Amino acid sequence: MRSCQVDFRWLLIASLLPYMGGAQNSNTAQVKGSLDREPGVVDDGREFDSCPTGSPAVGFNSSDPRLNYVNSFPVTSMAYGISTLSPKFFQGPPDLAVTANLDIQVPFSGTVGAAVEAIKTGIPAIAFSGRSGSQTAWTAPTPSYSTIYAQLATNLTTTLLNSGKPYLPAGVWLNVNFPKSSSTSCSKASDFKFVLSRIWPAIPFVDPADVETCGDDRLPLERKVVGEDGCYASVSVGDEGKGDADPAAQAVVLKKLSSVLTCLP
Repeated sequence: MRSCQVDFRWLLIASLLPYMGGAQNSNTAQVKGSLDREPGVVDDGREFDSCPTGSPAVGFNSSDPRLNYVNSFPVTSMAYGISTLSPKFFQGPPDLAVTANLDIQVPFSGTVGAAVEAIKTGIPAIAFSGRSGSQTAWTAPTPSYSTIYAQLATNLTTTLLNSGKPYLPAGVWLNVNFPKSSSTSCSKASDFKFVLSRIWPAIPFVDPADVETCGDDRLPLERKVVGEDGCYASVSVGDEGKGDADPAAQAVVLKKLSSVLTCLP
């Protein structure tokens, strides 16, 4: 992704490919949801002792000033990145915001809240998540699944950007979930396939039909997609309320990503 930053004003925040994020893993306490709080001085060294006690509320890596932290919640980090860092590094607003989480945590998630924060300011956003792994210190070797997920995220993001502006309909974000990856299963990026999905179960006789694709007008749930054998990654279209977007928005995404989308068997 680093090479792409010469070509696109991307804002990669609190994601699989972080360039700016919270000083600690704020998503571990799901009750925090989409809270926003003024950043404060670091008082406990933070995760992996990444910030010494007494560090300022916001800061950056001395060897790479693009690596920034905000000692607060993901929503606060996103807002800071859009309002402060993007003008500094990209001379304007970002083209795209990237954050991360897994579906069932959506209503309580600070990272999904960060994606929603972005779309409220008119910036399209994608939330990428993978089922394998856990937080890893920057001093540790890069796990293979991190590289694979990064390649997949790059592929989908590049496809979306190549589709032209507007990248997504107004008020819409994408929730992308990758299945588990190991040395024996889903061990390389070419093993994976993307499937258009939905975040929540549809309510019979209440929710409208989804966009028609794969011979059906009801999209599969993202948990079903990533749970299938075959290395399927789900791509759901969300709205500002963290629910599923309407079929018109789904149709736009289907057209933009058609070259990388497939159907479940």
